[in-house]
Amino acid sequence: MAFKQLRRLMGEGSDQEAEADTDVDITFGIEEEFFLVDPESRDIIADPDAGIFEVCERNRGPHGVVHEFLRSQIETNTRVCESVADLRGALKETRRIVVEAAAQYDAAVMAGSTHPFAAWDAQMPTPKDRYERFASTFQETVRRLIVSGMHIHAGFGDADSRIRVMTAIRRYLPLLNALSTSSPFNAGRETGYKSYRLSIMGALPRTGLPAPLWSRAEFDQLVADYQRMNLIGDGSELWWDIRPSQRFPTIELRICDLCPRIDDAMCLAALYGSLIRRLSRLDREGALPAEPPTEIINENRWLAQRYGVLAFLGDTREGGRKDIEDSAAELVEELADDARALGCEEELRHALAIIREGTGADRQLDLFRLRRVEGDTAAQALRAVVDLVIEETREGIE
Repeated sequence: MAFKQLRRLMGEGSDQEAEADTDVDITFGIEEEFFLVDPESRDIIADPDAGIFEVCERNRGPHGVVHEFLRSQIETNTRVCESVADLRGALKETRRIVVEAAAQYDAAVMAGSTHPFAAWDAQMPTPKDRYERFASTFQETVRRLIVSGMHIHAGFGDADSRIRVMTAIRRYLPLLNALSTSSPFNAGRETGYKSYRLSIMGALPRTGLPAPLWSRAEFDQLVADYQRMNLIGDGSELWWDIRPSQRFPTIELRICDLCPRIDDAMCLAALYGSLIRRLSRLDREGALPAEPPTEIINENRWLAQRYGVLAFLGDTREGGRKDIEDSAAELVEELADDARALGCEEELRHALAIIREGTGADRQLDLFRLRRVEGDTAAQALRAVVDLVIEETREGIE
């Protein structure tokens, strides 16, 4: 079954094979976007040495390493992985490739969704037709887009079931964002948000929560309507929190901040995979739960980006507000059998540790405030935050 699913992810095989499967077979991949940082100033390197990318290209093996919108960013794409355990190994490999290549050119790698103090007007875009077109169209919005994210791909089922499961996952997007938050600072200031990245991204069109969709044909018609009006080139310009991939038969989770720690990233992959397995089975049985109003999910999304793991989200089942820890604990128990089948029970339960101990955003804020109490200037404390994120990015890659 794993071989058949791998063929489907690479564009081979047929959706009929997926329908014939008796279990939910899932493949995974992760994209991570990193900042390249000067270890002395701790600022972003606006124009890093091209040798970093050349070394990555030589050493990437089955993975992908590509340029991002800003020259100071580098994106990695893991190979197709057949399990969460396989994905952990691949994620270690892609991080190691970038960290070691950057070190050869006196640069450090930072896995955070915003840089604490980098100035947007000091950045340099990557010379590429697509990026130049975006800069011309979106102007100041895209010039201020100093953000990085983590995108988790999951390949499963047939084209229509992927769309229905994508819709059913929308209600869980606030929790997934809360567990990943790593962008509390922007332009040298505390933003008051745990995931300020979503606020920056939200200034672009076609971002945020997608409307409920029920078939691949419905999604394709929406893309065709956009194209008919010359609004987009293809589906890759729909920058939703979750979307069908343009290149692969996968659903791409895009709401998450970039996790400094690999363990936190793997928790999100395990939660995403476990949700897909459970919801796919319900879809086969025609038993997917009724959809909450999009407006309510959006409200929870804002609460998650504002408060992170301290949020009290609206309870779409019983009404009222519910501590995110209670919601997560119930969901972990509901998904226990699915996590066991996927071999990721420990990774799934790590969600409760993230809530107890804090996310990357919480650790950044705690360190910043501690250093200020101890007498650091704001600039010194922010540099210490950069050091923390760089160190966490390196953890666990050996």
